[in-house]
Amino acid sequence: MKLKYILPAVFAACLLTGCGGKKISSSDTASKKETVTTSTVSTTTSKTTTTAKKTTTTVTTTAKVDPPKDLVMNCRDTVEVYEDIKLADFITEKNVDLKDGSVLLNTSDTGVFEVEVPYIYNGAEFKQKLQYSVVDTTEPLIINAGWTPNHKVGTDFDLSNYVGFADNFDKNPVLTYEGEVDPNAVGSYPITATVTDSSGNSVSWDLNINVLNEVPKPADNNPRVNYSDFINTYNTDDVRFGIDVSVWQSDVDFNAVRDAGCSFVIIRVGYYYSQITLDDYFRQNLENAKAAGLDVGVYFYTTDNTEEGVREHVRWIIEQLDGQSLEMPIVFDWEEFTNFQKYGMSIHDINDIYAAFADEVTKHGYKPMLYSSKNFLNNIWSERTKSSTPVWLAHFVDETDYDGEYAIWQASAYGHIPGINGDVDMDIQYLNKPIN
Repeated sequence: MKLKYILPAVFAACLLTGCGGKKISSSDTASKKETVTTSTVSTTTSKTTTTAKKTTTTVTTTAKVDPPKDLVMNCRDTVEVYEDIKLADFITEKNVDLKDGSVLLNTSDTGVFEVEVPYIYNGAEFKQKLQYSVVDTTEPLIINAGWTPNHKVGTDFDLSNYVGFADNFDKNPVLTYEGEVDPNAVGSYPITATVTDSSGNSVSWDLNINVLNEVPKPADNNPRVNYSDFINTYNTDDVRFGIDVSVWQSDVDFNAVRDAGCSFVIIRVGYYYSQITLDDYFRQNLENAKAAGLDVGVYFYTTDNTEEGVREHVRWIIEQLDGQSLEMPIVFDWEEFTNFQKYGMSIHDINDIYAAFADEVTKHGYKPMLYSSKNFLNNIWSERTKSSTPVWLAHFVDETDYDGEYAIWQASAYGHIPGINGDVDMDIQYLNKPIN
């Protein structure tokens, strides 16, 4: 169940400023009910008089042109926060021509805003102010519902450790629950959890907390796949095959990897938790993969929640590359969605963070790419983000049903390939999808 959010009535007043929209305080609104707009048309006449010398005098007169007395310019009362909306779509009714209907409305925050709208009437330009309200009516997103979490008896219980959630606008939505959990007594405790954002939108769901003497370790029952079988299953004229590696693959024989049918490798350069750390095998992997003739890209795993932080990460990556070229992109890998709320970000924020990463990569002459799973591509990453750079899809199934665009598919985390002891991620690149 969820609470309904009742919006306040908001007025749209035609009032003169700068396009894009600026926020106004409630005390301003009472004095801005009317607008006087004027324009002028210049006319030029020439008069010639003859005295001892022939003289030409130019006299310029300015005629006042009034705006239309029957001006119609009605607009939407409300728009959604972060909504991409142009003036032409925001204005619902008019009897004049807009000077530029492609200007985007300011929807970067909630509250009352005003926008100056230039328009043309009888060949003259006028301006009209309109007021609108930006609202948030979107309920929080439950990323990880927890379902039946296992909690060790005798330890402090915090539901936020077992569920994950995010909001499109609020950086810190609030988690509450109804029901009782006794962390000192073994048993199963049914509760109803609720997440509420700063605009009053909420979402609720039921789950059971299992308090146990010992929490079992998850079993690994995933079947392993030989790389040759992987190639035979998916081989077509428009694909090629690769792997991605890190310190977990230890010493890799890239010549054997190449001979097994692998064409490219994406190497972890490092990761960030509380500090940036170089992957222990990065330099070795980069040198040996290039020597084996494989096309190479790099990825960086981060938990950073700031735009400047990820820009710093990119500059660090560039230092590690030390001028070396890459045939594949530099990939952004953010996966801490299980308890996303602990990072103090909105969904909008993390999309801005990736935009900063991609911009910094591009500035340094490399190509950016976004790595993510199907679930988060559908629910976290915006259409603007996914269309701005190539996507590397992670979806461990025989046939993916992800219907968005992607250039690489990480189809399995349980591959076995000559040259690597143990598991390795196996990837398919679609050659008709550009990555550079």
